[in-house]
Amino acid sequence: MDVIIPILGLLVGVGVGVAVGYEIRRSVAKKRTESAELRAEQLITAAKTKEKDLLLEAKEKTIKIIDEAKREEADRRKELQHIQDRLEKRETLFDQKLLDLESKNQKIEDQKKKFEDAQVEVQKIKEEQKAKLERIAALSKDEAKTILLDLVEKQEKDALTSRILKLQKESSETFEAEAREMITTAIQRNAASQAQELTTTNVALPSDEMKGRIIGREGRNIKAIEQLTGTEIIVDETPQAITVSGFSAIRRHIAKRALDALIKDGRIQPARIEEAVEEAKRDIAIEIKKAGEEALYELGITGVDPKLVQILGRLKFRTSYGQNQLQHSIEVAHLSRILAEEVGADPVNAKKGGLFHDIGKAVDHEIQGTHPELGYNIMKKFGMPEEIAYHCIGHHEDHPKTLEAIIVKAADAISGSRPGARKDSYEQYIQRLEELEKITKTFPGIEKTYAIQAGREVRVFVTPQEIDDLAAHKLARDMATKIEQDLQYPGEIKVTVIRETRVIEYAR
Repeated sequence: MDVIIPILGLLVGVGVGVAVGYEIRRSVAKKRTESAELRAEQLITAAKTKEKDLLLEAKEKTIKIIDEAKREEADRRKELQHIQDRLEKRETLFDQKLLDLESKNQKIEDQKKKFEDAQVEVQKIKEEQKAKLERIAALSKDEAKTILLDLVEKQEKDALTSRILKLQKESSETFEAEAREMITTAIQRNAASQAQELTTTNVALPSDEMKGRIIGREGRNIKAIEQLTGTEIIVDETPQAITVSGFSAIRRHIAKRALDALIKDGRIQPARIEEAVEEAKRDIAIEIKKAGEEALYELGITGVDPKLVQILGRLKFRTSYGQNQLQHSIEVAHLSRILAEEVGADPVNAKKGGLFHDIGKAVDHEIQGTHPELGYNIMKKFGMPEEIAYHCIGHHEDHPKTLEAIIVKAADAISGSRPGARKDSYEQYIQRLEELEKITKTFPGIEKTYAIQAGREVRVFVTPQEIDDLAAHKLARDMATKIEQDLQYPGEIKVTVIRETRVIEYAR
């Protein structure tokens, strides 16, 4: 019993403590709830106040935007009204001008009609006057014209001849002096030495014993070289040397390089010959490309297709009358540029045309066709403009179409006809002189002809009873034209027609 009482007291104490704690927590929670409600009311009040401020601000901005829009609309209306007023005024002016124009057109039509009527009347009067004159003179218009012309020709023939001669002399002297000065200046500014090429190339040997090794057993080595290079190997009695013959300079150089390599190596047999020829071909291809690039660099020309540069370099191994074609092309390019600057033409066009004018000669031994046509096709194939490609054809035409083409033609003639630039064989020289004399003898009234100054001039003696002075002038022009058409020659040929009348009397 004594134990139960304390336990009961303890339980009662615990229950009272729990009840008191509960009341305390309840009171604290109530206070917190009241505080949160108060804060929420404050936040709601502040939000409503802010909302009212924002609404007021938005209304003010809306009012401002509406006012600005109204002002802009008013300004636009004013501008549109102004434009409309201007258009109405212009329309009124156009209407007035249209009326004036129609009135003027009507006046012009009236005047035109009057003019046509007057013209018909004048023509009628002229026909009547003409008929009266024909009746009076008993001659038609054509008959009277023929009689008048014959009379004038007979009376003024000598005066006309002397006048023509005087004008031709004055103009030719003036033009010749100016042309000579330009050409001389161009040649002086572009002086270049000339090295003539032959159709053979010599190969030095260390000893005459090497000739037998080059020939080989039963000639197999020399046959292999000739077959692979397309040349002819000449082994004669010349000490310590053999000769490579062929019209293609590229093939001759390939053969020479291959022989030099074989002689240096010492192994001369068909397999080694084939290797040496292939190496020589590669070396020559590199040299050809380098020659083309050097030519372009010297002239300051860029933007050329590499394949066209390769074709240009082939001209290093091409000759014409012994003149190296690449040197000739570079010289023509320089001369063309200088002459173009002198006469006010396009120097770039002339320079490019001068360099590529003979590009067809690089392939004319391998492809059928004339070198002007081949050159033109090559230039067009590699995208060159028409005015540049035309030079390939223009420098062989009698009357080139452009000023630059005329300049290139003149520069080509200068480069080819300068002393020492080209040479000719004796047989070709005699044949050209004979053809020149033969062409001039085909004209009527010719007494005799002589080709002089190495074919640079032909002198023609005519029968004075058949050819008068005027006919002599025409004969010289016709001969020059026929020579240009029928002959191929470097430079120019002077045609001199001589008409001589000798009167002989004897005093006894």
